Amino acid sequence: MNILIRISIPAAIALTLSPSAALPAPLAAAAPDRRISAALQAVSATRIKTTIDKLVAFGTRSTLSAQEPASIKAGRGIGAARDWIKSELERYSLDCGGCLEVGTDSFIEGPAERIPAPITLTNVYAVMKGTDPASANRVALITGHYDSRNSDTLDVTGDAPGANDDGSGTAASLECARVLSRLKFPGTVIFLTVAGEEQGLNGSRHFAKLARAKGWIIEAVLNNDIVGGDRGPAQDNGVVRVFSEGVPSAADDKMLQRIRARGGESDSTSRQLARFIAETGALYATAVKPLLIFRPDRYLRGGDHSSFNDEGYAAVRFTEYRENYAHQHQNVRTEGGVEFGDSAKFVNTDYVAGVVRLNAAVLAALASAPPAPAGVALRTTALENDSTLTWQRSARAAGYEVLWRSTTSPVWEHAQSVGNGTSATLPISKDNVIFAIRALDAQGHRSLAAAP
Repeated sequence: MNILIRISIPAAIALTLSPSAALPAPLAAAAPDRRISAALQAVSATRIKTTIDKLVAFGTRSTLSAQEPASIKAGRGIGAARDWIKSELERYSLDCGGCLEVGTDSFIEGPAERIPAPITLTNVYAVMKGTDPASANRVALITGHYDSRNSDTLDVTGDAPGANDDGSGTAASLECARVLSRLKFPGTVIFLTVAGEEQGLNGSRHFAKLARAKGWIIEAVLNNDIVGGDRGPAQDNGVVRVFSEGVPSAADDKMLQRIRARGGESDSTSRQLARFIAETGALYATAVKPLLIFRPDRYLRGGDHSSFNDEGYAAVRFTEYRENYAHQHQNVRTEGGVEFGDSAKFVNTDYVAGVVRLNAAVLAALASAPPAPAGVALRTTALENDSTLTWQRSARAAGYEVLWRSTTSPVWEHAQSVGNGTSATLPISKDNVIFAIRALDAQGHRSLAAAP
């Protein structure tokens, strides 16, 4: 784990950042928020197991499976799963005095490649609105898909337990809702579960487009898909992969030119979110640590975070370290001594709980922090070895930090407090490093980093 090094630089000292340069002593690391730490301890592997077992008990959650009242009453099919998820979120809201606004996002999809005839798809979500008028329009969102599939994407009746893919991600969203709804945050948090992922990211695409059309300021999307820690011998239960896009999929030609000009291929908002996840995991000493993977997703695969990336939102994917493909997209069976199928017995719920704690810490930290500074600019009007940055004031900010790293480093290496102004000049050559700015509130909560 790379830990952010915080250093103080007297204005009169020029720092060259050459390989042999002696760095000043690091400052003490930020202190975790005690409320957030306490909330993380409330995450329950037992409850997560109950949630996954319940989802599996619906038999199939295929997007194309039954939704009519008789099937819902019988407890089989995606309609029954949808109604149960909604009832769980409503129960959490009742426990917190109505702090969650539970809703559904239903729409007609198809016909399409994996949807032979028009069908109703429904996303289920809960909104925990922020308490601060200046921050309540800022959203941190967690999602998992509650649909499942077996070997045949169009099989609407056969069992498709979907314990890991993606009962685990659905359980992550629900458990974060249960735990974090006990707290209040300045910013808004949305706990989302989507349908139609296995048919082609249909549910997440609709929700992301809806959010963009309504002008929602979604600062972060955490997509949990296959976070069950499959119980294979080569699994690493100490890490979860975090995939993030570099060059934004929503970038136009003008943005691409700016990215190329400053060497910002690894400074998308999604990459800044990934770095924030790494720092937050270290700050709260989560047992499951984020392993940053700097690519949009795995080869030959896709996920719901891409729907949000396509709309210009910062979004990442959480996935277990080593997937067992015999336990994904397979009919439940045994062949040649190998067990196939996405059954609950292969899910490590202690691992899922660790992933949930990481997600919950990130959501809470983002919802507690001020917004990232807007309008960040790096002055490039003269040949000089100093570097001057400017930015716009952030709501609730008590101060700002300049961050920088070598151009080959994946994470921020250094930070300099620069007071509560909107500009700073550092004796560091902009040619040699990547800069960013972040805001801090009076309690020390840090925003996402904003690169020039």
